[in-house]
Amino acid sequence: MNDLKDKIKSLSREFLEEVIAVRRHLHRNPELSFKEEKTASFICARLDEYGISYKDKIAKTGIIGIIEGKAPGKTVALRADMDALPITEKNETPYRSENEGVMHACGHDAHMASLLGAAKILKSLSQEFSGSIKLIFQPSEESYPGGAKVMIEEGALENPVPEAIIGQHVFPELDSGKIGMRSGRYMASTDEVFITVKGKGGHAAIPDQVVDPVLIASHIVVALQQIVSRKSKPVMPTVISFGRICGDGKNNIIPDEVKLEGIIRTFDEDWRGEIKKQIEKIACGIAESMGGSCDIFVDQGYPAVVNDEELTQRSWNNAIEYLGADRVEELEMRMTAEDFSYFAQVVPGCFYRLGTRNEQMGISSNLHAATFDIDESSLETGMGMMAWLAICELK
Repeated sequence: MNDLKDKIKSLSREFLEEVIAVRRHLHRNPELSFKEEKTASFICARLDEYGISYKDKIAKTGIIGIIEGKAPGKTVALRADMDALPITEKNETPYRSENEGVMHACGHDAHMASLLGAAKILKSLSQEFSGSIKLIFQPSEESYPGGAKVMIEEGALENPVPEAIIGQHVFPELDSGKIGMRSGRYMASTDEVFITVKGKGGHAAIPDQVVDPVLIASHIVVALQQIVSRKSKPVMPTVISFGRICGDGKNNIIPDEVKLEGIIRTFDEDWRGEIKKQIEKIACGIAESMGGSCDIFVDQGYPAVVNDEELTQRSWNNAIEYLGADRVEELEMRMTAEDFSYFAQVVPGCFYRLGTRNEQMGISSNLHAATFDIDESSLETGMGMMAWLAICELK
C-alpha cells in the first residue's frame, strides 16, 4: 500500500493546477438548488475526458459515475454536493461569482473539484485495485428536501450497492493541509417550526380591550427554552431558536396575530419527536391561558449525521497513514445539518472535514459568509484523501 499511497500523492500534486482551475470555473458559475444544469454539463464533460462512464439527470441534475477496477469486488461511493447559496459575493478575486446574488459560500465548488480530482486519480490507478468506485455528484444539499433523498429514491445506492459511502466537506475552522473526523453522532437533525399566535387586535392604548398576541408570543418564545434546559437530558445537545417574529401592527396598533419562525436541532430521533409534542403543549397552553390560540406546523428536515463507527475508525487510521497523526484531528459535534445523513442511513457512512483555513493569506471567513474562500492548496489534500480512503476501503 505504501507504493499506492506514494502514487496518489504524486498524482495529487500533478493534478493540483488543473483541479484549482476546475474549482475556479465552478466558483465563477454557481447555481442554486436543483438548477445546476451548467454545473452538471461541466462535470459530465470532465468525466467524458477522463474516460469515466456515468448516468446523468438523476434527481434532475445529479450524476453518478462508476470507475471499475481490474477485477470484481466491493463498491465504495464518494459523494460531493453541487449547489450554491443565494448570497452576493463580496470577495474581489479573479474567480468571484459572475452570477449576481448566487455564491459558492459553502465550498461545494471545492467538493466537486476534489471529487473530480479523485476520480481522475482513481481512473489512472484502476489497474491497481479490485472493485468499483461510485461517484455521486448530488444536487440541492442546501434546500429541503435535499438532493440526497431524491437520488436515493431514484436508485443512486443501487446497481451496484456500495458497502460504504464517504463524503468530504470544507472546514474553515481547520488549517489547510489537515482533516477532521468524528465517529458516531456528528451533525444535528434539522426541523423548522412555524407558530401563528392568534389574539384580538386593537388600540395599543386600550390593552384591556384586546387579546395581545405580541405578549402571548413573547411568553411562548421564552417558555419554549425550558424544553432545552429542563426537558432535554443534559447529555443530549438540543437547540430551539427563533429567528423571525412578525406582527403586522404599529407602535399604537396591536395586531390580530403574530407569526414565529424557528429551528429545532438535536441528535436523537425519539427525542426529536418528543420536542414537537412539547412545543405544541407549551405554546398552546400559554396561548389559551392568556385568551388566545395558536397554530403550529413543524416542517421535518434532515436527520442527524451519524458516522458509522467501524468505517470511521478505519478511515481515521488510514488518514493518519496518509497525512500523519499531527494532521488528523477529532471534531466536535455540530448543530448544523447535512443531507449526507440520508446516505448514511442506508449504507455505512463517513462524513469528514477538509481544512481550508490560512490566516496568513487572510482566508478565515466562516461558511455561508459573503467573504468565504478557501486556501486552494487544500485541494491537493482533498482529492488525494478521497482517493486514498476509497482504495483503502476496497482493499
